[in-house]
Amino acid sequence: MPSPSVSPAPPVRVLVVGLGTMGTSHARAYRAIDGFELAGLCTSRAVERHDLDAEFRGLPRFERYDEALATLRPDAVAICTYTEHHAAMALQAIAAGAHVFCEKPLADTLKAAKAVVSAARASGKALLVGYILRVHPSWSRFVEIGRTLGKPLVMRMNLNQQSTGSFWEVHKKLMLSTSPIVDCGVHYVDIMCQVTRARPVMVHAIGARLTDEIAPDMYNYGHLHIMFEDGSVGWYEVGWGPMMSETAHFVKDIIGPKGSVSMIAKESTDTAAGSADHDTHTRTNALRIHHAARDSEGGFARPDEILSTEDEPGHQELCEREQRLFLQAIRGEIDLSEHHEAAIDSLSIVFAADASVRSGYPRAC
Repeated sequence: MPSPSVSPAPPVRVLVVGLGTMGTSHARAYRAIDGFELAGLCTSRAVERHDLDAEFRGLPRFERYDEALATLRPDAVAICTYTEHHAAMALQAIAAGAHVFCEKPLADTLKAAKAVVSAARASGKALLVGYILRVHPSWSRFVEIGRTLGKPLVMRMNLNQQSTGSFWEVHKKLMLSTSPIVDCGVHYVDIMCQVTRARPVMVHAIGARLTDEIAPDMYNYGHLHIMFEDGSVGWYEVGWGPMMSETAHFVKDIIGPKGSVSMIAKESTDTAAGSADHDTHTRTNALRIHHAARDSEGGFARPDEILSTEDEPGHQELCEREQRLFLQAIRGEIDLSEHHEAAIDSLSIVFAADASVRSGYPRAC
């Protein structure tokens, strides 16, 4: 006797809130992935956003978030707005019965971030934070190799962005509530924590205000130093603005007793965007693996290895990988407990670093 046919699960209807670079990319991902349905868009000046007409013609657009939630009753909400809105919007979505994808950072305070995680767990709703490097194969390999280099480790990373025009306007809006160390730093301290798998114990950071176009209490350049319980140390540098140098905007090294692994950056061909272009933030040409072992004559026993990464995914494909992970979480196929803990841990570190900049003193993590 033939088994009864099983009807496919209905698609997950998603509302995207915030239609900047990341929100637009995620909206495209929902439209491209089987299992999702892009239900609507919510953004300020939605009626005036004629740039959305060609790509998302006929799709409902809203300017008020509460109206979009009430009208569409989405199964999931993608929150891609400025950081100060993340927690409140996430809590509102969860209360409305929706799963949540939230761009990083999860919130503008540690207390708010923990409240969102607690609400998602209590409701049984999926909560995925946009740590895009976690779905990037070259970065995953970078972490794996770093773990083979012994202890303690030295981790050097930066992401300076020479931003002008619309890129600089976005950065200035971000800095109304979020420092560069917090906004970008969560990615890279998360990588450091993945590599060491050790508890961070202390962070010290300094910053500089290189422009009068931002608030007197904000800085657009900073760097932090982390000490881990296993003796490992990490350094992260970030700067935003038209004054930033393009010379060293991409440094990604892990160094240990057994050698080192370094990312070799892909040169941008877009001179108008350069380091401010999102694709340059993640794209590499190769991983260079250096072996510290020496032969009987004191030279290196093995030559450096070059692992090509030329076939790695671009920015849009990485967004699609994130959303496929989100779909798996919604379907109950993966457990996000470790993901939530990592999101809180990385936020704890960058908030402590931000407090260090403002106080002038090191902070415990």
